[in-house]
Order: sequence, then C-alpha cells, then structure tokens
Amino acid sequence: MAVTPVVLALSRSGEPTAHRVAKALGAPVHGREGRVETADAFFPNALDHARDLFAAGTPVIGVCASGILVRAVAPLLSDKRAEPPVLSVSDDGAVVVPLLGGHRGANRLARTIAQALDATAAVTTAGDVALGVALDEPLEGWVLANPDAAKPAMAALLSGGGVRVTGDEAARADWLADLPEGDAVQIVCTMEPVTPATSETLVYHPRRAVLGVGASRNCPPDELAALVDGLLADAELAPGALAAIATAGIKADEPAVLDLARRLDVPLRLFSAEELEAETPRSETPSDVVFAEIGTHGVAENAALACGGPTASIWYPKRKSAMCTAALTVAPEPVVPLGRTRGRLSLVGIGPGQAAWRTPEASRLVAEADELVGYGLYIDLLGPLAAGKPRHDFPLGGEEARCRFALERAAEGLDVALICSGDAGIYAMGALVFELLDRTEHGVSDAARRVEVMSAPGVSALQGAAARAGAPLGHDFCAISLSDLLTPREDILRRVRAAAEGDFVIAFYNPVSKRRRDLLALARDTLLQHRPADCPVLLATSLGRPEEELRYRRLEDLQVDEVDMLTVVLVGSSQSRLWQSGEGPRMYTPRGYARKIDGDLSDVS
Repeated sequence: MAVTPVVLALSRSGEPTAHRVAKALGAPVHGREGRVETADAFFPNALDHARDLFAAGTPVIGVCASGILVRAVAPLLSDKRAEPPVLSVSDDGAVVVPLLGGHRGANRLARTIAQALDATAAVTTAGDVALGVALDEPLEGWVLANPDAAKPAMAALLSGGGVRVTGDEAARADWLADLPEGDAVQIVCTMEPVTPATSETLVYHPRRAVLGVGASRNCPPDELAALVDGLLADAELAPGALAAIATAGIKADEPAVLDLARRLDVPLRLFSAEELEAETPRSETPSDVVFAEIGTHGVAENAALACGGPTASIWYPKRKSAMCTAALTVAPEPVVPLGRTRGRLSLVGIGPGQAAWRTPEASRLVAEADELVGYGLYIDLLGPLAAGKPRHDFPLGGEEARCRFALERAAEGLDVALICSGDAGIYAMGALVFELLDRTEHGVSDAARRVEVMSAPGVSALQGAAARAGAPLGHDFCAISLSDLLTPREDILRRVRAAAEGDFVIAFYNPVSKRRRDLLALARDTLLQHRPADCPVLLATSLGRPEEELRYRRLEDLQVDEVDMLTVVLVGSSQSRLWQSGEGPRMYTPRGYARKIDGDLSDVS
C-alpha cells in the first residue's frame, strides 16, 4: 500500500499551516504535546518521533525549521533509493523545502503543497529545476528498466545535451515531451526487452500487460518459470512491462506462483472463482474440466482479464505444460491492477513499549498495516504511530480469538499487524498463530492458511532487564514462565529444578498473579538448594516505561509480595556477581575469560 505522509506541527504559530497542508494531502497531523492544541495524535519529543516515522518508511512533512528534521533523520541515512520523502514547511506557509527523497516523491509533494498554500517550492534537484522532470522517477504506470543509467544521462543533459526518444511506445510517453532534443541521451520507450546501446541510454516500459497463471498443487517452480519465460520470449515482452501476475485466490500460497512473482518483481493479484467466471465470455479457451474442478471455466486467461480491467484483451491465449498454464492480456494504457493482494499477517514485537526500543522493521510493518490487532494497552504503547489506523482491541484472556481474528482479516487481502509486547515469538502470540495454522480441527479457514505470515523481532523483557542490569546473561541462561494457566505446575517445577541443577541464569516471566502466589517462592527455595544465599537477583518492573523500577535482592531475601505481573525476575547463577559502579550496582555473569588468561583454556569463542 502507498504510505500516507504525516504532517508534524511543532508550534502554535505553525499549527494553522500544518492543518492546511494536511487537508491538501488527506494526511494526519501529529502535534507536539503542550505546544499544539489540535492534532490527530500527539508526541512528546520531535526528534524521536520524526526519526521513528522515517525509520518506518513514512513520508514526513514538518512545519518547522529544516534543521530539526535533518538532525532527526541524519543517523538513519543510508540509501536514497529507499528513504521516504522528508520536507519542511515554514511556519507561515511561504516556503516548502524537499530535504530528502526528491526523486521518490518529495519534489512532487513540495509542488502540491506549494500550490495549496500559494507558496514557493524550493526544489533544488538539478534535473527538476533545469528540465522539469526526474528521469529516475517515471510517470506512474511506467518503469525505468536500467535505473543506474539515470545519473549519467541526467549529467549529459545538464551539460547541454539533448534527448532522442524512440521506440514503439514513444507516442505514449508524453511526460518526456518537453525535454530538449538532441543526440546526447537516447530514451527507448517499449514493451520489448532492450539492451541499452550506451551508458546514457534509458529504457522505459509502460506496464500495459498482465500475466495470468494457473498451477496444479505443488507444481515445480522451474516448470512454471520455463512456461512463462517461453511465453514472454514469444511475445517479445520485457518483465518490466508487466503490471501484475494474476491467478485464482486458492493459489495464494502456491510456491511456484510466489516464486515467479518474486523473480519477476511483479505484484500478485488474486480472484475468487466467481470473479474469474465472470470473465469467461471474454476468454478464448474456456474449459469444462477446469469449471468442474474449481468453479470457473478458466484461470490464466480469466485472471489476466480480470486484473487488467474492462479495456484489457487477450494478447497470447492460454498455453500449458503438464502442471501449469499461462496467458497474457494487454490494455491500451498502463494498467492499475485490479484484484486483491495476498493478505499478510505481521507478528510485531514492539519491545517494552518505548519507541527507542522498537526496531525500524517493527515500526515499518505498523506503518504499512491496514489494520492493527492486539491487547489494547500494547496498541496504545505505539503512540502516534497507531493514530488513524483501524484497530481491533482484545482483552487479556482473549489470545486465541485475537490471533484467529487477525488471520481471518488477513485472509480478506488485508495487511494486518498483530501487536505484541516484547518479542512476538517469546511468550507471545507468534506460537499461537502458527498453532492455529497447523491445527486440523478448530483452526482457521483455508483462506487464512494461505496468507503470508512474517515476524519482526522485538526487544524481549529478559533482554531489556539484562541491558539495564549490566550483563547477567553473559553465560548460559534460560527463561521459565511461572504461569500455570497453560502449563501444568508439575512441568514448571521440573523445569525449575533442571535449571537449578544446571546452574543457568534464569529469567522468570509471569512470576505471580493475584491468585497465584506460591510458585515463585517454591522456585526460590529450589534454587537455594543449588546456589548461594547471596546469589544476585534483579527485579525489573515496567521496563522501558516512565515508571521503570530496578531493584536488587539476595536470593534468600526475595519476597513474593514485592513482585507483580509487570516484573521480570532475573536470578543469577552461582557465578553471577554484583559490581558497584558510579552509576550503581551492575550485575554480570562471567563467561570464563579469566581461566583463558591463566592458560587453562586453549580457546573460548
């Protein structure tokens, strides 16, 4: 999905301008707490929030001094082809400055904002200023096949050279019409594969074709690839001229189809049997056999027609191999692909909650999501990043319903983020999602089993506690949940005994609840049989939040009443130590390097 920009209002004086910009773009306004009266969401720190949005891939438009945005995003700059646009707008709305991403939409945004505000767009990108067009940012519906050639081509034009536009699609490339004429740069507009004649030759493809495919279950990827490659070769069609690959919705998880879409770098679009059957009157090779199997008289041709829209027509009819089919349609203009996408469920671990401990990948997946699902408190911890997104809050205890709902929403073609604290795969929803997908009974629908599931790592409570303490996990450690809601007490105590005998550092999750008060005490008493009474223990409560509290105890002094469900209990091994630094106690567990120095070990990796 295209990511909507966010407009930042940092002061009362710039607030009216921010709302004018947001109205022009259909974008939300995020305001600085205590300094802005009206906003869709509020943030406490401008640098942190701008950096978080940028890391998530969200275009940022700040009504503020340019320097604020520069300082915010500077540590994250790496690849100008992947970075989102960043623009600053003066408080009075007189000047719009695209700071980053000029060729990824910033210059275009600047001109749109300037028009809405009757302002000046301070575009400094050489090509835009001198030529009025960015050669590496073609018109929507077109693709530059060789983007590395854009820089030398632009340099040649800025040195006074001109352009010669050729190719069978040149008449459609009216967006290049105002370039100066000459022979310094060759531009070829075609749907055919072209080998550039020089380093300054640019090849543009209009995306007017759609590839429809069908495949039997477990069709070898090489077989489908060979069939498609042969079809593209016969059609003399460059992969860049494809607007999409289209197929039946029941093939959303077919490995051969997914592999083909990745290899050709083309979006995948899906259709129900009813939607495919509606295209049968326009198809050329309907099949009663296919209809009997899946409820439509064709897949490859019908899907390509449905995706291309009413102006598309059959270009190359269905051809087939033993286990797959393929067909091509073409439209008179670049195609905006119809159909639904393969749904995606992102398992997002947001860490303890503060933005600084949330990974850029997690922020990006939240920004890209159509909807957010999770325990309400966890979604709230996202702060302004969740503003404006549809959200579905579930209570504690509703874990299975939460995961099932998220999967079924993704099955409808939505991009859903399931929000978890810490890491989604550590005592969170990740395992339950995969369990539901794996169940043969009381699981989820077949459509839900076909969605893409990906997981973003998060900072777990044991990592956060260890970082605050020093290095208590410097040697072997384990994590044990003391909740007996899902695990029998006998199993929990058996694991505690094993960890005690193995002398592991232990992170206890879910140490107590209102009704369960004895397991932590039993664990303490078991550990005291195997490690010294003064073994260091860290009680870390509300990690990464304003109310964070760290307390150290001797193992023999650990009291159940000072622990709650927001506390992670880190118990050291027999080797763990407390060291008093200028900043306070620091807990660490030696790895054994002292013995290596003494010559007792030949190698410690």
